[in-house]
Amino acid sequence: MARGVLNDQELQDYERDGFVLAKRLFDGEEIGLLARAAREDRELDQHSFDRGDGEGGRVRLSLWNHPGDTLYGMFARCESIVNSAEKLLGGEVYHYHSKMIMKDAKVGGAWTWHQDYGYWYQNGVLAPLLTSASIAVDPATLENGCLQVIRGSHHLGRIDHVLTGEQAGADQERVREVLKRMELVHVEMEPGDTLFFHCNLLHRSDQNHSEKPRWSMICCYNAARNDPYKESHHPRYTPLQKVPDSAIKETGLRRFADTRADVAWLEGEKDRSARSLQK
Repeated sequence: MARGVLNDQELQDYERDGFVLAKRLFDGEEIGLLARAAREDRELDQHSFDRGDGEGGRVRLSLWNHPGDTLYGMFARCESIVNSAEKLLGGEVYHYHSKMIMKDAKVGGAWTWHQDYGYWYQNGVLAPLLTSASIAVDPATLENGCLQVIRGSHHLGRIDHVLTGEQAGADQERVREVLKRMELVHVEMEPGDTLFFHCNLLHRSDQNHSEKPRWSMICCYNAARNDPYKESHHPRYTPLQKVPDSAIKETGLRRFADTRADVAWLEGEKDRSARSLQK
């Protein structure tokens, strides 16, 4: 079962560095269910879209706003993830959106340097009180384009973003100067590891030229007290109903007995998926 909420030392690491890696947050059975569900899910595949990376590659992802009752929803709503997000943000959170990043072998594109708040600022979110939990579905290595972060860069505040290819990226001149003063970290992960990171943390990833895929599910949360002041393609405050960690395995086993649950949920979210997301 999922290992539980981030501890106080991990909270301090997050506040200092802008990220913290929770090793083996999910066990092998849990992450195996997620991997199998995602790769067998025709709806997830059919609702995927891609973005040019400005380097000749394309990044494929599927995105949904509300977690629902599927296996994906159980991960996004489980106590280990949500209670950790509430600890990091200092109060109640709600689900801002989730996405499955599908960086396939040989063809998976890059993400340019960016901050998530560089995008979400435009959605009427007044303060950078958001965090993301990136769950490794596959091993993430240097060879298959693991996430790269700049330690402590969340302390710089929001940086201007401009369009690079079909992605919005942070001002490249400023990023070059940041890299002269701050540490670049390649975040290698095993399946089930989960990286929590601040919405102002500068991060990117390289193209995947390896024989191994790198899929990951990213669950994003906004503080309830940071409710956006206007409507956008991501939701305003919507109460989030937590579930016990045990719901992951319970729902995962049901999912393979009746796959219609996943199909119905993804169809229901189709019209609200942010296909214009510049990430």
